[in-house]
This record gives sequence, C-alpha cells and structure tokens, in this order.
Amino acid sequence: MQIWVDADACPAAIKEILFRVAARTEIPVILVANQPIRTPRSLYIRSIIVSGGFDVADQHIAQQVEKGDLVITADVPLAARVIERGGQALNPRGELYTAENIGERLSVRDFMDELRSGGTITGGPAAFSKRDREAFANQIDRLLASRARE
Repeated sequence: MQIWVDADACPAAIKEILFRVAARTEIPVILVANQPIRTPRSLYIRSIIVSGGFDVADQHIAQQVEKGDLVITADVPLAARVIERGGQALNPRGELYTAENIGERLSVRDFMDELRSGGTITGGPAAFSKRDREAFANQIDRLLASRARE
C-alpha cells in the first residue's frame, strides 16, 4: 500500500497529518504536484514534480495507483479513476469516495460546474476548517486500522 497525494491543492494541515502517518506506519506517502513541495526527510515520504498543465498531476496519479493504494484528493474525477483501478480515495475533508457514492459525487460536481459556468453560483467550497482537519484525521485512522485488521 502507498498513499498518493494530489498535492497542488492539498491543505498544509493535511500534509502534516500524512507526514505523521508515514512516520508512524512506515507506509510510503508520495506527493505529486507541478511545483516543489517541502517535505520532511524520511524514507517514507517523497515528492514527484510533474510538468505544469491541466490535470497533469491527476493523470500521473491515476496511471501509477495500484489496487489497495489510497489517494488523497478533492478531485472527484480523479477519485473515480482511482476507484476503477481498485484503490481508495479520500478527500481532505474526510469524505471517503466509494464505488457506491462516486457516481452521485460526479453528478453533483458536473451540476455545480454548470451552475458556476452559467453564473448562477459563484465561488467555491467553504474555507478549510479545524473540523475538516479532524474529520480527515479520524477517517484516515479508521482506514489504516481496518487495513491492519485485514
């Protein structure tokens, strides 16, 4: 198992949680971004810099992810690709994407994109909060505990 991180838009607080997870569990954490990402020295943490461009980091992760890997991303289409390949996807707010809910999440995402492009809705998601950070930490702990039991 590896943990892949769509790191360009991942909140710093989530990266810090993942750095602690890597140190505690010795599970490799790989951050993928189109710019350098500061990481602590660790055998279990590395970053990959991809070229700039639309969805280049997402494409890299989707091509590399293997069955059983976990991907941290807020990008719903990337999450769908990860699930198709047998991985799991978790967003930085602690929501686990699954085969059961990814279709609905894609539909909502597409609908919201239509509303935004039509000017009906402006702005994006709410600011990242302490509650989001706690939800993420709790969810990743649950995921890792369930994998340890398996």
